[in-house]
Amino acid sequence: MKLKFVCSLAAGAVLVPAMALAQAGTSSSAPLPAAPGTPNDPPAMATNVGGSKIAAINIEGAIFASNEGQRDMDALQKKFEPKSTELKSRNEEIQTLKKQLTSQTDKLSDDAKANLQQQIDQKQKQLDRDAQDAREDFQTQQNEIGQRILQKMAPIILKYANENSLGVIIDTSNPWPQGQVVWASPSVDITKAVVEAYNTQSGVAPPPKPASSTGTRPAGGATHSTATRPSPPTK
Repeated sequence: MKLKFVCSLAAGAVLVPAMALAQAGTSSSAPLPAAPGTPNDPPAMATNVGGSKIAAINIEGAIFASNEGQRDMDALQKKFEPKSTELKSRNEEIQTLKKQLTSQTDKLSDDAKANLQQQIDQKQKQLDRDAQDAREDFQTQQNEIGQRILQKMAPIILKYANENSLGVIIDTSNPWPQGQVVWASPSVDITKAVVEAYNTQSGVAPPPKPASSTGTRPAGGATHSTATRPSPPTK
């Protein structure tokens, strides 16, 4: 599922056009929900932005590269690990039944084959339904994390714009042609600066570093790039 939202940080001054949330296996769109107890629109902020310079920021990347975003996404992924394990186990059971049907087709009676096929179909249908429910639940909670952090990050982006005489900030979260930005030079990207400022203000410690350089990480630690984030449960 690809979700996106549009929010104005300062009318005519700071533009944050979209945030794309990629998810394997789906392609529909829906509005990003607001965090519990907060409005959909970012809080009103006074501004005196009057610069003419243009900057770019990967809003999605900034949110989930922040210490708080990494921490909360790690927690969410751990929350769904049991469900992912369950779905994987049930899928393996179905694959075993399919192999049994194929390998023993000459030995089974018509009734036995029909019963086995019916069993496979019922299990597959229920698995598909439960996997979809899990993906939607994961994405809803993921969106709540993103919206909550954005509510707190928006004033920092505006402050940065004021201090650096920026007239417009474009969001590069969704690359062209899905997004509106064809290309933006790394020299105008302020994502790292905003993440650093947000980390300082939030006071959230960075996640533990991997125990080794082999790519593994200890429980509770993760490092998400500005372009990717944890995937939802899959079969």
